[in-house]
Amino acid sequence: MAQHDPISNIGHNVTPTATWVFSSVDRILAFGLGSGLLRPAPGTWGTAMGWLLWELFLARLSDAWVALVLALAFVLGCWVCQRCGRALGRPDDGGMVWDEIVAFWLVLWLSPGAFWAQCLAFVVFRGFDIVKPPPINYLDRRLKNGFGVMLDDVVAAVYSLLVIAVIVRLGGWG
Repeated sequence: MAQHDPISNIGHNVTPTATWVFSSVDRILAFGLGSGLLRPAPGTWGTAMGWLLWELFLARLSDAWVALVLALAFVLGCWVCQRCGRALGRPDDGGMVWDEIVAFWLVLWLSPGAFWAQCLAFVVFRGFDIVKPPPINYLDRRLKNGFGVMLDDVVAAVYSLLVIAVIVRLGGWG
């Protein structure tokens, strides 16, 4: 008889609870410090957590430090999302929002710093992340691992940055 591993629940279809999420550092990160547990729209809550963390810790860093933090956060995200997805039995559970957090940090870093510009960036990013136009939808369907979880949100961030760049270029901000 196969033994059940109550800690990892590898391969089982687990419903994440606060107790489950806060039982390990990788789960806490993958679930955006708990913001991924909020309903409805955990991705929106995760993006809001990303905005808060940006304002608290990253907004005043130099560009070199932000780039380093983003690179490390992306790699860390690949690992924590892979582990949590495996433990949940779902490679891209909606509560795993570290991908939204890191992708939105990229958007905030390269967008105008005015509050209303950041509000627009939030709406544009959420739109692309929810609608998933090509190739985001392709990546979301095909890459079912930690890298895939992170990558489709980074592509949504790039799309968002293109829209914001057009707005800036047309004189909207900046």
